[in-house]
Amino acid sequence: MSESMTDFARATQDILAAGQRMDVRGWVPATAGNISRRLPDGRIAITRSGCHKGFLTAEDVITVDEAGQPHRSGDKPSAETLLHCQIYQQDPSAGAVLHGHSVASTVLSMIEKGPSLHLADYEVQKVFAGQTTHEASVPVPLFANDQDIARLAKVVAPSFGAMPAGYIIRGHGVYVWGKDMPTALARLEGLEFLLACLLERRKLGL
Repeated sequence: MSESMTDFARATQDILAAGQRMDVRGWVPATAGNISRRLPDGRIAITRSGCHKGFLTAEDVITVDEAGQPHRSGDKPSAETLLHCQIYQQDPSAGAVLHGHSVASTVLSMIEKGPSLHLADYEVQKVFAGQTTHEASVPVPLFANDQDIARLAKVVAPSFGAMPAGYIIRGHGVYVWGKDMPTALARLEGLEFLLACLLERRKLGL
């Protein structure tokens, strides 16, 4: 087995495990969400379009180039692949990207009128890069949903460098990334926990 095949096999296993973990928590209902991992040679391993993330097989993971184009004829990546590619381009340290559709992220992003949600006073927020205290306020930018992904990417671009917890597409879901899959998963779990707390507080009128 060549080194590149070994790298792809490892990335595939990371993606399958992440899909199962996200599915158990209800963050990727039906065929929602997508998961990717950058390979050492610059290729991006990503889930193909239309597959359930809780029941992924190795055949459901394909590779694309930095522009989101599949390497193998007939492979169909998600239309949102461009947003994964953008993250890898903007953050050279990013090794994995997760996109989920939780109830909390969907509802909060639809009812919040401001440009971002703010997370403050929670110990868990220290999971995000650069955060060392619960006393800080961590912004989570909100962007209007758009079926034109290239146009959406241009709207998101200016906010890179100021999104330690990732971002949310309104009525759609979260994008979170990290240096590797364990880091990305930890940040996703941290963000989803905090969003669930924020939603509960709003239900209580707090």
